[in-house]
Amino acid sequence: MTGHLQTLPEDFGRAMAVVAHPDDLEYGAASAIARWTRSGTPVGYVIVTDGEAGIDGLDPAAAGPLRQKEQLASAAIVGVEDVTFLGHRDGVVETGLRLRRDIARQIRRYRPEVLVTATYELTYGLAAGQRIVNQSDHRAVGVAVLDAARDAGNRWIFPELLEEGHEPWAGVRHVYVMGANEPTHAVDVVDHLDAGIASLRAHQAYLRGLGRDFDPEQFVRAMTAMAGPTIGARHAVAFGQIQLQGV
Repeated sequence: MTGHLQTLPEDFGRAMAVVAHPDDLEYGAASAIARWTRSGTPVGYVIVTDGEAGIDGLDPAAAGPLRQKEQLASAAIVGVEDVTFLGHRDGVVETGLRLRRDIARQIRRYRPEVLVTATYELTYGLAAGQRIVNQSDHRAVGVAVLDAARDAGNRWIFPELLEEGHEPWAGVRHVYVMGANEPTHAVDVVDHLDAGIASLRAHQAYLRGLGRDFDPEQFVRAMTAMAGPTIGARHAVAFGQIQLQGV
């Protein structure tokens, strides 16, 4: 990663991260979340699936609860106590109104000013010439987050949420996309790497199920070292900023 990024403004009072699977946030972004929670900013997690299809050698009925448990432990390491699982089926998350409504419900409940999600682009990659096909769940959830952020502020969309007691919330200012092909901002995480690494290590069963050697510390340090120089830091997490509110 080359070039100069802006330092991500940390003037928001509450943030919420919405991703497809347990462990999605832990490949770098958790270090930034640790920074925010340690500064007193509440952060909530919304995990769309239980990740039950993510361990080849473990039946989904057993894998789902285990991965929920690991995600709760991982979140606690970086100071996140509010974790919601939406229960969509892992690997076949469907775009559409149900997903948008479920996410909009959580936005209205938690009332964040900033949302974090994973890239919704078809392919991604940080190294020159390297392109990786993005999982369909990531693509579906990323787009739904953008739509739901707008839905949450419109009382005439999903009026059933009003009946549930969830008043509209139009306070989301920005969505920050991790893994963006064209990042715009970065967060200095030098003092929060240990928490980020530990949060990834908490996904023990999933990492064992990869069937290959994987060093969480090496991975997180390498990823954040690439972004660090873009803001003059040793380690940083990069995001693409999408603005939802007009100037």
